[in-house]
Amino acid sequence: MHFDVAKNGEEAVQKINDFHPNLIFMDVKLPGENGLEITKRTRESKFDGLIIILTRHDLPEYREAAKSCGADYFVSKGSSTAEEILTLVDSILLKRFHP
Repeated sequence: MHFDVAKNGEEAVQKINDFHPNLIFMDVKLPGENGLEITKRTRESKFDGLIIILTRHDLPEYREAAKSCGADYFVSKGSSTAEEILTLVDSILLKRFHP
């Protein structure tokens, strides 16, 4: 299993294109680009992995935008613990790869 982090939107797009990950955690606000736009473009490029918007901007309009851009899940950093996020990821991956 490989994990990587992008410093900004441009690097995120490059890493998605280079590594074709199974799971992406995307923030709404990234230096240089909007994470929702990157999510939309990633889906338009036929990416079939999971995209989880993980942000501290827990607003209804961001949740709706995340869904319309193709995100699979929306998780608030402010109201979710690391353990809850790991449990969510475990659950998602278990369903996806062991239906």
